[in-house]
Amino acid sequence: MNLEQLTKDVCDIAKTAGIFIREERKSFELSKVNSKGLNQLVSYVDIAAEKKIVIGLSQLNLDAGFITEEETTVKSTKELNWIIDPLDGTTNFIHDLPVFSVSIALARGEDILLGVVYEVMKDECFYAWKDGGAWLNKKPIGVSKIETLQDSLLATGFPYYDFDGMTSYLAVLQSFMKETHGLRRLGSAAVDMAYTACGRFEGFFEYGLNAWDIAAGICIVKEAGGEVTDFKNGKNYLFGKQIVASNTTTHNHILKTINEHFK
Repeated sequence: MNLEQLTKDVCDIAKTAGIFIREERKSFELSKVNSKGLNQLVSYVDIAAEKKIVIGLSQLNLDAGFITEEETTVKSTKELNWIIDPLDGTTNFIHDLPVFSVSIALARGEDILLGVVYEVMKDECFYAWKDGGAWLNKKPIGVSKIETLQDSLLATGFPYYDFDGMTSYLAVLQSFMKETHGLRRLGSAAVDMAYTACGRFEGFFEYGLNAWDIAAGICIVKEAGGEVTDFKNGKNYLFGKQIVASNTTTHNHILKTINEHFK
């Protein structure tokens, strides 16, 4: 399997879906929004973009299953699986906030072989393949070299349906507000991780995420020289609903603060 060429093909597929999303945003109306659950919004754009991605990936003739957010194809896990979020940041898209992305990864079990995050409105394509480094629009990227938490800018997400840990999480946020340059909540975990990979953030943490939110970002952060764990510094992050991604030098500091408050 030529992962480099495969990644480039996936970049083209992600960009094609992104162009469609960008064009649809010009005439999008709130009346076209549906709800999958509490604060879990979806539109015809998510569904149509996912169908385009699935068709494109199927044409690569790779014997792989699909794990997709909008379930436009039957979930059929195999040794290899495409993990797809066709529009990460749907709420931003609906409200015309220009931070949303297409996220596509290929995994063998829980080992991510390649990842592509295409930030639609900035036309920035972040991508990586195993042992091939991390890239942004054909230029290599790497994580920040900042070593201290006090000089760091962190990203996170706020719970929007799983509120059981909210009190503890607010305590974590309060600590980071005092300990860092600040916190940012962009509304797309895929973008948060891509920004960590290229050094715009020193770290990202969140709970309650699904595999399609983070799979591509995991590969990009790791190949950019970063570190990815769950909240207990373990490896149960792809499907474990807890993730910390960092530039490595701040990782233990981030974990320490999380575990002081979050149960």
